[in-house]
Amino acid sequence: MSDKIIDKTVDTVIEWGNKYFSYRKNMQKLEKSVEVLEHRASDVIVITRNEVLNSGKKRKREVEEWLKAVDDMVSKFASLKEQTGQARVPHMQFAQLVDTMIKEIADLTQQYESFSCQGFLLDADETKGLPLVAMEWRGPSFERNLKEIRAHLMNQEISIVGIFGMGGVGKTTLAKFIHNDLLKENAFSGHVYWVTASQEASIYKLQNDIARAINLDISKEDDELKRAAKLFQALERREKLVILVDDLWVHFDMEKIGISLEGIKLIVTSRSVEVCRKMGCQLEIKVTPLSEEEAWELFQVKLGRCKELPPDLKEIAKSMAGKCAGLPLAIAIVAGSMKGVDDIFEWRDALDDLEQYSFEVDDKVFPILEYSYNRLKDQRLKDCFLCCSMYPEDWRIDRDELISLFISEGLIEKSSRRAEFDCGHTILNKLENVCLLEGGFNGFFKFVKMHDLVRDMALKITKTGKPRYMVKAGIGLKEVPEESEWKEDLDKVSLMDNNIELIPEGISPKCFKLSILILQNSGLLLIPDSFFAHLGVLQVLNLSHNK
Repeated sequence: MSDKIIDKTVDTVIEWGNKYFSYRKNMQKLEKSVEVLEHRASDVIVITRNEVLNSGKKRKREVEEWLKAVDDMVSKFASLKEQTGQARVPHMQFAQLVDTMIKEIADLTQQYESFSCQGFLLDADETKGLPLVAMEWRGPSFERNLKEIRAHLMNQEISIVGIFGMGGVGKTTLAKFIHNDLLKENAFSGHVYWVTASQEASIYKLQNDIARAINLDISKEDDELKRAAKLFQALERREKLVILVDDLWVHFDMEKIGISLEGIKLIVTSRSVEVCRKMGCQLEIKVTPLSEEEAWELFQVKLGRCKELPPDLKEIAKSMAGKCAGLPLAIAIVAGSMKGVDDIFEWRDALDDLEQYSFEVDDKVFPILEYSYNRLKDQRLKDCFLCCSMYPEDWRIDRDELISLFISEGLIEKSSRRAEFDCGHTILNKLENVCLLEGGFNGFFKFVKMHDLVRDMALKITKTGKPRYMVKAGIGLKEVPEESEWKEDLDKVSLMDNNIELIPEGISPKCFKLSILILQNSGLLLIPDSFFAHLGVLQVLNLSHNK
Protein backbone atom coordinates (compact mmCIF):
# COMPACT_ATOMS: atom_id res chain seq x y z
CA MET A 1 0.00 0.00 0.00
CA SER A 2 2.78 2.37 1.01
CA ASP A 3 4.68 1.52 -2.20
CA LYS A 4 1.66 2.54 -4.29
CA ILE A 5 1.39 5.82 -2.40
CA ILE A 6 5.09 6.46 -2.90
CA ASP A 7 4.86 5.62 -6.63
CA LYS A 8 1.85 7.89 -7.02
CA THR A 9 3.62 10.68 -5.15
CA VAL A 10 6.73 10.27 -7.31
CA ASP A 11 4.57 10.37 -10.47
CA THR A 12 2.86 13.51 -9.21
CA VAL A 13 6.19 15.16 -8.42
CA ILE A 14 7.56 14.21 -11.84
CA GLU A 15 4.41 15.50 -13.55
CA TRP A 16 4.56 18.73 -11.57
CA GLY A 17 8.27 19.04 -12.32
CA ASN A 18 7.68 18.58 -16.03
CA LYS A 19 4.94 21.21 -15.96
CA TYR A 20 7.17 23.56 -13.96
CA PHE A 21 10.14 23.22 -16.32
CA SER A 22 7.78 23.52 -19.30
CA TYR A 23 6.38 26.67 -17.70
CA ARG A 24 9.88 28.13 -17.16
CA LYS A 25 10.80 27.35 -20.76
CA ASN A 26 7.60 28.96 -22.05
CA MET A 27 8.16 31.98 -19.81
CA GLN A 28 11.60 32.49 -21.38
CA LYS A 29 10.08 32.06 -24.84
CA LEU A 30 7.38 34.60 -23.99
CA GLU A 31 9.92 37.12 -22.71
CA LYS A 32 11.93 36.84 -25.92
CA SER A 33 8.76 37.10 -28.06
CA VAL A 34 7.61 40.23 -26.23
CA GLU A 35 11.05 41.79 -26.71
CA VAL A 36 11.01 41.05 -30.48
CA LEU A 37 7.44 42.35 -30.78
CA GLU A 38 8.35 45.55 -28.93
CA HIS A 39 11.30 46.11 -31.30
CA ARG A 40 9.03 45.58 -34.32
CA ALA A 41 6.53 48.13 -32.99
CA SER A 42 9.38 50.58 -32.49
CA ASP A 43 10.51 49.95 -36.09
CA VAL A 44 6.99 50.62 -37.40
CA ILE A 45 6.88 53.95 -35.55
CA VAL A 46 10.30 55.00 -36.88
CA ILE A 47 9.59 53.81 -40.45
CA THR A 48 6.31 55.72 -40.66
CA ARG A 49 7.29 58.82 -38.68
CA ASN A 50 8.84 60.96 -41.46
CA GLU A 51 6.13 60.04 -43.96
CA VAL A 52 3.39 60.88 -41.45
CA LEU A 53 5.05 64.18 -40.57
CA ASN A 54 6.07 65.45 -43.99
CA SER A 55 3.95 63.91 -46.72
CA GLY A 56 0.48 63.91 -45.21
CA LYS A 57 0.26 60.11 -45.21
CA LYS A 58 -1.55 58.39 -42.35
CA ARG A 59 -1.04 55.05 -40.69
CA LYS A 60 -3.76 52.53 -41.48
CA ARG A 61 -6.31 52.14 -38.72
CA GLU A 62 -5.42 48.48 -38.30
CA VAL A 63 -1.75 49.46 -37.83
CA GLU A 64 -2.74 51.93 -35.10
CA GLU A 65 -4.83 49.19 -33.44
CA TRP A 66 -1.89 46.77 -33.75
CA LEU A 67 0.48 49.25 -32.07
CA LYS A 68 -2.00 49.65 -29.20
CA ALA A 69 -2.34 45.86 -28.90
CA VAL A 70 1.46 45.53 -28.70
CA ASP A 71 1.58 48.22 -26.02
CA ASP A 72 -1.11 46.37 -24.05
CA MET A 73 0.80 43.09 -24.44
CA VAL A 74 4.01 44.67 -23.11
CA SER A 75 2.12 46.00 -20.06
CA LYS A 76 0.40 42.64 -19.55
CA PHE A 77 3.76 40.83 -19.60
CA ALA A 78 5.30 43.30 -17.14
CA SER A 79 2.38 42.66 -14.77
CA LEU A 80 2.75 38.87 -15.15
CA LYS A 81 6.48 39.06 -14.47
CA GLU A 82 5.86 41.08 -11.31
CA GLN A 83 3.27 38.58 -10.02
CA THR A 84 5.41 35.51 -10.72
CA GLY A 85 8.39 37.21 -9.12
CA GLN A 86 6.48 37.65 -5.88
CA ALA A 87 5.34 33.99 -5.71
CA ARG A 88 7.80 31.48 -4.24
CA VAL A 89 6.24 28.70 -6.29
CA PRO A 90 4.41 29.89 -9.44
CA HIS A 91 0.78 28.76 -9.57
CA MET A 92 -0.12 26.70 -12.61
CA GLN A 93 -2.70 29.33 -13.61
CA PHE A 94 0.32 31.39 -14.67
CA ALA A 95 1.29 28.58 -17.05
CA GLN A 96 -2.10 28.79 -18.76
CA LEU A 97 -1.76 32.58 -19.04
CA VAL A 98 1.72 32.23 -20.55
CA ASP A 99 0.41 29.77 -23.16
CA THR A 100 -2.43 32.15 -24.04
CA MET A 101 -0.06 35.11 -24.39
CA ILE A 102 2.29 33.13 -26.65
CA LYS A 103 -0.65 32.42 -28.98
CA GLU A 104 -1.71 36.09 -28.92
CA ILE A 105 1.82 37.18 -29.81
CA ALA A 106 1.86 34.70 -32.69
CA ASP A 107 -1.29 36.41 -34.02
CA LEU A 108 0.28 39.87 -33.61
CA THR A 109 3.42 38.66 -35.40
CA GLN A 110 1.31 37.35 -38.28
CA GLN A 111 -0.41 40.76 -38.53
CA TYR A 112 3.00 42.48 -38.62
CA GLU A 113 4.14 40.26 -41.50
CA SER A 114 0.94 41.14 -43.36
CA PHE A 115 1.58 44.88 -42.85
CA SER A 116 5.18 44.43 -44.04
CA CYS A 117 3.90 43.06 -47.35
CA GLN A 118 0.93 45.41 -47.83
CA GLY A 119 2.35 48.60 -46.27
CA PHE A 120 1.79 50.46 -43.02
CA LEU A 121 0.35 53.62 -44.58
CA LEU A 122 -2.77 54.52 -46.52
CA ASP A 123 -2.49 54.50 -50.31
CA ALA A 124 -2.50 57.77 -52.24
CA ASP A 125 -6.18 57.55 -53.19
CA GLU A 126 -7.15 57.22 -49.55
CA THR A 127 -5.44 60.43 -48.39
CA LYS A 128 -6.09 64.11 -48.83
CA GLY A 129 -4.26 67.34 -48.11
CA LEU A 130 -3.87 68.34 -44.46
CA PRO A 131 -4.48 71.80 -42.93
CA LEU A 132 -1.37 73.94 -42.43
CA VAL A 133 -0.46 75.99 -39.37
CA ALA A 134 -0.88 79.69 -40.21
CA MET A 135 -0.74 82.96 -38.26
CA GLU A 136 -4.22 83.77 -36.96
CA TRP A 137 -4.08 87.58 -37.24
CA ARG A 138 -5.55 89.01 -40.46
CA GLY A 139 -5.48 92.73 -41.26
CA PRO A 140 -7.68 94.59 -43.79
CA SER A 141 -5.16 94.35 -46.66
CA PHE A 142 -4.76 90.62 -46.02
CA GLU A 143 -8.53 90.13 -46.12
CA ARG A 144 -8.79 92.05 -49.41
CA ASN A 145 -6.16 89.84 -51.06
CA LEU A 146 -7.77 86.69 -49.67
CA LYS A 147 -11.21 87.69 -50.93
CA GLU A 148 -9.91 88.52 -54.43
CA ILE A 149 -8.02 85.23 -54.81
CA ARG A 150 -10.98 83.18 -53.53
CA ALA A 151 -13.31 84.81 -56.05
CA HIS A 152 -10.99 84.17 -59.00
CA LEU A 153 -10.28 80.55 -58.01
CA MET A 154 -13.97 79.77 -58.40
CA ASN A 155 -13.77 81.16 -61.96
CA GLN A 156 -13.40 78.28 -64.45
CA GLU A 157 -11.30 80.50 -66.74
CA ILE A 158 -8.57 81.03 -64.13
CA SER A 159 -6.16 78.10 -63.69
CA ILE A 160 -2.91 79.77 -62.53
CA VAL A 161 -2.65 82.40 -59.78
CA GLY A 162 0.59 84.14 -58.81
CA ILE A 163 1.25 85.76 -55.42
CA PHE A 164 4.40 87.92 -55.34
CA GLY A 165 6.15 90.36 -53.00
CA MET A 166 9.37 90.89 -51.07
CA GLY A 167 10.71 88.38 -48.54
CA GLY A 168 8.87 88.31 -45.20
CA VAL A 169 5.88 90.27 -46.49
CA GLY A 170 3.37 87.45 -45.90
CA LYS A 171 3.05 85.58 -49.22
CA THR A 172 3.34 82.15 -47.61
CA THR A 173 0.86 83.04 -44.85
CA LEU A 174 -1.68 84.18 -47.45
CA ALA A 175 -1.13 80.97 -49.45
CA LYS A 176 -1.59 78.86 -46.30
CA PHE A 177 -4.96 80.48 -45.60
CA ILE A 178 -6.03 79.80 -49.19
CA HIS A 179 -4.84 76.18 -48.87
CA ASN A 180 -6.81 75.62 -45.66
CA ASP A 181 -9.94 77.29 -47.08
CA LEU A 182 -9.84 75.19 -50.26
CA LEU A 183 -9.61 71.99 -48.20
CA LYS A 184 -13.15 72.76 -47.02
CA GLU A 185 -14.47 73.39 -50.54
CA ASN A 186 -16.59 70.50 -51.84
CA ALA A 187 -15.48 71.35 -55.38
CA PHE A 188 -11.97 69.99 -54.69
CA SER A 189 -12.89 67.08 -52.37
CA GLY A 190 -9.89 67.79 -50.16
CA HIS A 191 -7.43 67.34 -53.04
CA VAL A 192 -5.36 70.41 -52.17
CA TYR A 193 -1.59 69.89 -51.95
CA TRP A 194 1.28 72.05 -50.72
CA VAL A 195 4.81 71.93 -52.18
CA THR A 196 7.81 74.07 -51.21
CA ALA A 197 10.12 74.94 -54.11
CA SER A 198 13.03 77.05 -52.67
CA GLN A 199 16.17 78.30 -54.42
CA GLU A 200 17.44 74.76 -55.06
CA ALA A 201 14.32 73.70 -56.97
CA SER A 202 14.73 71.56 -60.08
CA ILE A 203 12.35 69.53 -62.23
CA TYR A 204 13.56 66.36 -60.48
CA LYS A 205 13.07 67.84 -56.98
CA LEU A 206 9.63 69.26 -57.78
CA GLN A 207 8.58 65.89 -59.19
CA ASN A 208 9.72 64.26 -55.94
CA ASP A 209 7.92 66.81 -53.77
CA ILE A 210 4.63 66.66 -55.69
CA ALA A 211 4.77 62.85 -55.73
CA ARG A 212 5.35 62.84 -51.97
CA ALA A 213 2.43 65.25 -51.47
CA ILE A 214 0.01 62.92 -53.30
CA ASN A 215 1.66 59.79 -51.84
CA LEU A 216 2.99 58.50 -55.16
CA ASP A 217 6.22 56.49 -55.14
CA ILE A 218 8.49 57.42 -58.09
CA SER A 219 11.76 56.89 -56.22
CA LYS A 220 12.80 53.93 -58.39
CA GLU A 221 12.43 55.90 -61.63
CA ASP A 222 15.31 58.23 -62.62
CA ASP A 223 14.18 59.30 -66.09
CA GLU A 224 12.41 62.68 -65.83
CA LEU A 225 10.10 61.96 -68.77
CA LYS A 226 8.90 58.68 -67.26
CA ARG A 227 8.52 60.31 -63.85
CA ALA A 228 6.44 63.07 -65.47
CA ALA A 229 4.22 60.45 -67.14
CA LYS A 230 3.59 58.69 -63.82
CA LEU A 231 2.78 62.00 -62.12
CA PHE A 232 0.44 62.98 -64.95
CA GLN A 233 -1.47 59.69 -64.67
CA ALA A 234 -1.76 59.97 -60.88
CA LEU A 235 -2.99 63.58 -61.03
CA GLU A 236 -5.41 62.83 -63.87
CA ARG A 237 -7.23 60.30 -61.66
CA ARG A 238 -8.31 63.15 -59.40
CA GLU A 239 -11.08 65.07 -61.13
CA LYS A 240 -10.31 68.46 -59.56
CA LEU A 241 -7.34 69.45 -57.49
CA VAL A 242 -5.22 72.41 -56.40
CA ILE A 243 -1.43 72.47 -56.14
CA LEU A 244 0.24 75.33 -54.26
CA VAL A 245 3.95 75.82 -55.00
CA ASP A 246 5.53 78.10 -52.40
CA ASP A 247 8.75 80.12 -52.79
CA LEU A 248 9.39 79.69 -56.53
CA TRP A 249 12.60 81.41 -57.65
CA VAL A 250 12.61 80.51 -61.37
CA HIS A 251 9.86 79.47 -63.76
CA PHE A 252 9.34 75.83 -64.80
CA ASP A 253 7.50 74.14 -67.65
CA MET A 254 4.71 72.37 -65.79
CA GLU A 255 4.31 69.72 -68.50
CA LYS A 256 7.95 68.66 -68.03
CA ILE A 257 7.17 68.13 -64.36
CA GLY A 258 4.04 66.14 -65.18
CA ILE A 259 1.32 68.70 -64.52
CA SER A 260 -1.36 69.36 -67.09
CA LEU A 261 -3.38 72.45 -66.20
CA GLU A 262 -6.59 70.88 -67.46
CA GLY A 263 -8.75 70.41 -64.38
CA ILE A 264 -5.97 71.65 -62.09
CA LYS A 265 -5.65 74.96 -60.26
CA LEU A 266 -2.05 76.07 -59.71
CA ILE A 267 -1.10 78.73 -57.16
CA VAL A 268 2.52 79.92 -56.95
CA THR A 269 4.25 82.33 -54.58
CA SER A 270 7.44 84.13 -55.58
CA ARG A 271 9.49 87.19 -54.76
CA SER A 272 9.53 88.00 -58.49
CA VAL A 273 6.62 89.17 -60.63
CA GLU A 274 8.67 88.02 -63.65
CA VAL A 275 8.51 84.42 -62.42
CA CYS A 276 4.72 84.72 -62.12
CA ARG A 277 4.46 86.10 -65.65
CA LYS A 278 6.71 83.41 -67.15
CA MET A 279 4.59 80.78 -65.39
CA GLY A 280 1.60 82.16 -67.29
CA CYS A 281 -0.33 83.39 -64.24
CA GLN A 282 -3.72 84.77 -65.26
CA LEU A 283 -4.03 86.59 -61.94
CA GLU A 284 -1.13 88.33 -60.17
CA ILE A 285 -1.58 89.49 -56.58
CA LYS A 286 1.11 91.71 -55.08
CA VAL A 287 1.43 91.44 -51.30
CA THR A 288 2.63 94.78 -49.94
CA PRO A 289 4.00 95.70 -46.48
CA LEU A 290 1.51 96.48 -43.74
CA SER A 291 0.37 100.02 -43.10
CA GLU A 292 1.64 101.73 -39.94
CA GLU A 293 -1.68 101.01 -38.19
CA GLU A 294 -1.73 97.32 -39.21
CA ALA A 295 1.92 96.91 -38.20
CA TRP A 296 1.24 98.31 -34.73
CA GLU A 297 -1.86 96.13 -34.32
CA LEU A 298 0.10 92.97 -35.23
CA PHE A 299 2.97 94.00 -32.94
CA GLN A 300 0.55 94.21 -30.00
CA VAL A 301 -1.01 90.84 -30.87
CA LYS A 302 2.41 89.16 -30.97
CA LEU A 303 3.45 90.88 -27.75
CA GLY A 304 0.63 88.94 -26.09
CA ARG A 305 -0.23 91.38 -23.31
CA CYS A 306 -3.65 91.50 -21.65
CA LYS A 307 -3.23 95.12 -20.52
CA GLU A 308 -2.21 98.11 -22.61
CA LEU A 309 1.45 99.13 -22.42
CA PRO A 310 2.33 102.08 -20.17
CA PRO A 311 2.88 105.29 -22.20
CA ASP A 312 6.70 105.25 -21.89
CA LEU A 313 6.95 101.62 -23.09
CA LYS A 314 4.32 102.17 -25.77
CA GLU A 315 6.43 104.89 -27.39
CA ILE A 316 9.46 102.59 -27.56
CA ALA A 317 7.35 99.66 -28.80
CA LYS A 318 5.91 101.79 -31.61
CA SER A 319 9.44 102.78 -32.64
CA MET A 320 10.44 99.11 -32.73
CA ALA A 321 7.35 98.22 -34.78
CA GLY A 322 8.23 101.03 -37.20
CA LYS A 323 11.73 99.59 -37.68
CA CYS A 324 10.18 96.36 -39.05
CA ALA A 325 9.28 98.00 -42.38
CA GLY A 326 5.73 96.62 -42.34
CA LEU A 327 6.96 93.03 -42.74
CA PRO A 328 4.78 90.59 -40.71
CA LEU A 329 7.61 88.09 -40.20
CA ALA A 330 9.91 90.78 -38.79
CA ILE A 331 7.14 92.24 -36.60
CA ALA A 332 6.25 88.81 -35.18
CA ILE A 333 9.88 88.03 -34.33
CA VAL A 334 10.77 91.41 -32.80
CA ALA A 335 7.55 91.52 -30.74
CA GLY A 336 8.06 87.89 -29.71
CA SER A 337 11.51 88.73 -28.36
CA MET A 338 9.92 91.32 -26.02
CA LYS A 339 7.17 89.11 -24.57
CA GLY A 340 6.91 89.49 -20.80
CA VAL A 341 9.45 92.35 -20.64
CA ASP A 342 8.29 95.23 -18.37
CA ASP A 343 11.56 96.96 -17.55
CA ILE A 344 11.99 100.20 -19.54
CA PHE A 345 15.78 99.75 -19.49
CA GLU A 346 15.43 96.44 -21.35
CA TRP A 347 13.06 98.03 -23.87
CA ARG A 348 15.45 100.93 -24.51
CA ASP A 349 18.39 98.54 -24.81
CA ALA A 350 16.47 96.39 -27.33
CA LEU A 351 15.56 99.44 -29.43
CA ASP A 352 19.16 100.64 -29.33
CA ASP A 353 20.35 97.21 -30.54
CA LEU A 354 17.77 97.22 -33.33
CA GLU A 355 18.90 100.66 -34.51
CA GLN A 356 22.47 99.37 -34.94
CA TYR A 357 21.44 97.12 -37.83
CA SER A 358 21.62 98.56 -41.37
CA PHE A 359 18.59 97.88 -43.57
CA GLU A 360 19.25 97.29 -47.27
CA VAL A 361 16.60 98.26 -49.81
CA ASP A 362 16.51 94.73 -51.27
CA ASP A 363 16.61 92.87 -47.96
CA LYS A 364 14.96 94.60 -45.04
CA VAL A 365 14.04 91.44 -43.17
CA PHE A 366 17.43 89.73 -42.75
CA PRO A 367 18.96 92.29 -40.34
CA ILE A 368 15.86 91.97 -38.13
CA LEU A 369 16.15 88.17 -38.09
CA GLU A 370 19.85 88.43 -37.23
CA TYR A 371 19.01 90.92 -34.48
CA SER A 372 16.49 88.49 -32.98
CA TYR A 373 19.05 85.66 -33.04
CA ASN A 374 21.66 87.84 -31.32
CA ARG A 375 19.10 88.75 -28.64
CA LEU A 376 19.15 85.11 -27.50
CA LYS A 377 21.41 85.54 -24.49
CA ASP A 378 21.79 81.82 -23.79
CA GLN A 379 24.43 80.20 -26.04
CA ARG A 380 22.70 76.83 -25.70
CA LEU A 381 19.50 78.35 -27.11
CA LYS A 382 21.50 79.64 -30.08
CA ASP A 383 23.17 76.26 -30.69
CA CYS A 384 19.85 74.39 -30.51
CA PHE A 385 18.24 76.91 -32.87
CA LEU A 386 21.03 76.49 -35.43
CA CYS A 387 20.64 72.68 -35.25
CA CYS A 388 17.11 73.06 -36.68
CA SER A 389 18.57 74.42 -39.94
CA MET A 390 20.06 70.99 -40.74
CA TYR A 391 16.65 69.76 -41.88
CA PRO A 392 15.25 70.51 -45.37
CA GLU A 393 13.33 73.71 -46.01
CA ASP A 394 9.74 73.62 -44.72
CA TRP A 395 10.43 70.28 -42.96
CA ARG A 396 8.19 69.32 -40.06
CA ILE A 397 10.76 68.28 -37.47
CA ASP A 398 9.58 65.81 -34.86
CA ARG A 399 10.27 67.45 -31.48
CA ASP A 400 11.43 64.19 -29.87
CA GLU A 401 13.84 63.48 -32.73
CA LEU A 402 15.28 66.98 -32.43
CA ILE A 403 15.67 66.76 -28.66
CA SER A 404 17.45 63.40 -29.07
CA LEU A 405 19.88 65.20 -31.38
CA PHE A 406 20.47 67.92 -28.76
CA ILE A 407 21.15 65.24 -26.13
CA SER A 408 23.49 63.22 -28.38
CA GLU A 409 25.50 66.35 -29.15
CA GLY A 410 25.86 67.16 -25.46
CA LEU A 411 23.78 70.35 -25.57
CA ILE A 412 21.55 68.92 -22.84
CA GLU A 413 22.94 67.03 -19.84
CA LYS A 414 20.65 66.07 -16.97
CA SER A 415 20.41 63.34 -14.35
CA SER A 416 17.75 61.33 -16.21
CA ARG A 417 16.38 60.87 -19.73
CA ARG A 418 13.06 62.35 -18.68
CA ALA A 419 14.75 65.46 -17.26
CA GLU A 420 16.71 65.86 -20.51
CA PHE A 421 13.54 65.71 -22.61
CA ASP A 422 11.80 68.18 -20.28
CA CYS A 423 14.73 70.54 -20.79
CA GLY A 424 14.60 69.98 -24.57
CA HIS A 425 10.89 70.83 -24.76
CA THR A 426 11.56 73.95 -22.65
CA ILE A 427 14.23 75.07 -25.14
CA LEU A 428 11.92 74.53 -28.13
CA ASN A 429 9.09 76.36 -26.34
CA LYS A 430 11.38 79.35 -25.79
CA LEU A 431 12.35 79.40 -29.47
CA GLU A 432 8.66 79.21 -30.42
CA ASN A 433 7.82 82.02 -27.99
CA VAL A 434 10.28 84.38 -29.70
CA CYS A 435 8.88 83.27 -33.09
CA LEU A 436 12.15 81.81 -34.40
CA LEU A 437 10.38 78.44 -34.69
CA GLU A 438 6.80 77.60 -35.61
CA GLY A 439 5.06 74.79 -33.75
CA GLY A 440 2.32 72.39 -34.77
CA PHE A 441 0.66 68.99 -34.30
CA ASN A 442 -0.17 66.71 -37.23
CA GLY A 443 -2.44 64.31 -35.37
CA PHE A 444 0.41 61.99 -34.38
CA PHE A 445 3.42 64.06 -33.33
CA LYS A 446 4.25 67.54 -32.14
CA PHE A 447 6.66 69.20 -34.53
CA VAL A 448 8.54 72.43 -35.13
CA LYS A 449 9.54 74.05 -38.40
CA MET A 450 11.51 77.09 -39.57
CA HIS A 451 10.26 79.84 -41.83
CA ASP A 452 12.39 79.73 -44.98
CA LEU A 453 13.89 83.19 -44.30
CA VAL A 454 14.69 82.27 -40.70
CA ARG A 455 16.41 79.12 -41.98
CA ASP A 456 18.34 81.16 -44.56
CA MET A 457 19.56 83.42 -41.75
CA ALA A 458 20.64 80.42 -39.65
CA LEU A 459 22.51 78.87 -42.60
CA LYS A 460 24.25 82.18 -43.32
CA ILE A 461 25.48 82.26 -39.72
CA THR A 462 26.78 78.68 -39.91
CA LYS A 463 28.63 79.28 -43.19
CA THR A 464 30.78 82.08 -41.80
CA GLY A 465 30.71 81.83 -38.01
CA LYS A 466 30.90 79.14 -35.36
CA PRO A 467 29.79 76.37 -35.42
CA ARG A 468 30.46 75.68 -39.12
CA TYR A 469 27.82 73.69 -41.03
CA MET A 470 27.50 72.27 -44.51
CA VAL A 471 23.79 71.74 -45.20
CA LYS A 472 22.59 70.32 -48.52
CA ALA A 473 19.38 68.73 -47.27
CA GLY A 474 16.42 67.93 -49.49
CA ILE A 475 17.85 69.44 -52.68
CA GLY A 476 17.86 66.31 -54.86
CA LEU A 477 21.60 65.52 -54.71
CA LYS A 478 22.61 62.40 -56.64
CA GLU A 479 26.25 62.51 -55.51
CA VAL A 480 28.00 63.50 -52.29
CA PRO A 481 29.69 66.92 -52.40
CA GLU A 482 33.21 67.06 -53.83
CA GLU A 483 35.95 66.35 -51.29
CA SER A 484 37.08 69.99 -51.60
CA GLU A 485 33.75 71.10 -50.09
CA TRP A 486 34.40 69.12 -46.90
CA LYS A 487 36.35 71.84 -45.07
CA GLU A 488 38.57 70.91 -42.13
CA ASP A 489 36.74 73.23 -39.73
CA LEU A 490 33.26 71.76 -40.35
CA ASP A 491 31.35 70.88 -37.18
CA LYS A 492 28.13 69.50 -38.67
CA VAL A 493 27.02 68.17 -42.07
CA SER A 494 23.50 67.31 -43.25
CA LEU A 495 22.84 65.59 -46.58
CA MET A 496 19.46 64.15 -45.57
CA ASP A 497 16.54 63.58 -47.94
CA ASN A 498 18.52 63.23 -51.18
CA ASN A 499 19.09 60.53 -53.83
CA ILE A 500 22.80 59.79 -53.43
CA GLU A 501 22.80 55.93 -53.36
CA LEU A 502 26.60 55.43 -53.65
CA ILE A 503 29.62 57.13 -52.12
CA PRO A 504 32.70 56.49 -54.31
CA GLU A 505 35.62 54.43 -53.01
CA GLY A 506 38.55 56.57 -51.93
CA ILE A 507 36.64 59.68 -50.88
CA SER A 508 37.82 60.51 -47.37
CA PRO A 509 36.80 63.93 -45.99
CA LYS A 510 39.41 65.42 -43.65
CA CYS A 511 36.90 66.87 -41.19
CA PHE A 512 38.72 66.38 -37.92
CA LYS A 513 36.15 68.38 -35.89
CA LEU A 514 32.98 66.89 -37.40
CA SER A 515 30.59 65.90 -34.59
CA ILE A 516 27.30 65.37 -36.49
CA LEU A 517 26.74 63.71 -39.86
CA ILE A 518 23.13 63.30 -41.02
CA LEU A 519 22.64 61.00 -44.02
CA GLN A 520 19.10 59.79 -43.30
CA ASN A 521 16.72 59.15 -46.18
CA SER A 522 19.42 59.67 -48.82
CA GLY A 523 18.89 56.42 -50.72
CA LEU A 524 22.32 55.11 -49.68
CA LEU A 525 23.23 51.53 -50.58
CA LEU A 526 26.87 51.44 -49.50
CA ILE A 527 29.40 53.62 -47.68
CA PRO A 528 33.10 52.68 -48.06
CA ASP A 529 35.21 52.47 -44.89
CA SER A 530 37.55 55.14 -46.25
CA PHE A 531 34.78 57.70 -45.88
CA PHE A 532 35.07 57.60 -42.07
CA ALA A 533 38.88 57.45 -41.87
CA HIS A 534 39.31 61.04 -40.65
CA LEU A 535 36.03 61.49 -38.78
CA GLY A 536 37.47 60.50 -35.42
CA VAL A 537 35.34 62.72 -33.16
CA LEU A 538 31.97 61.94 -34.75
CA GLN A 539 29.28 61.82 -32.04
CA VAL A 540 26.10 61.50 -34.11
CA LEU A 541 25.75 59.48 -37.33
CA ASN A 542 22.19 59.20 -38.67
CA LEU A 543 21.81 56.56 -41.40
CA SER A 544 18.10 55.83 -40.90
CA HIS A 545 15.67 55.33 -43.81
CA ASN A 546 18.30 54.27 -46.35
CA LYS A 547 18.29 51.31 -48.71
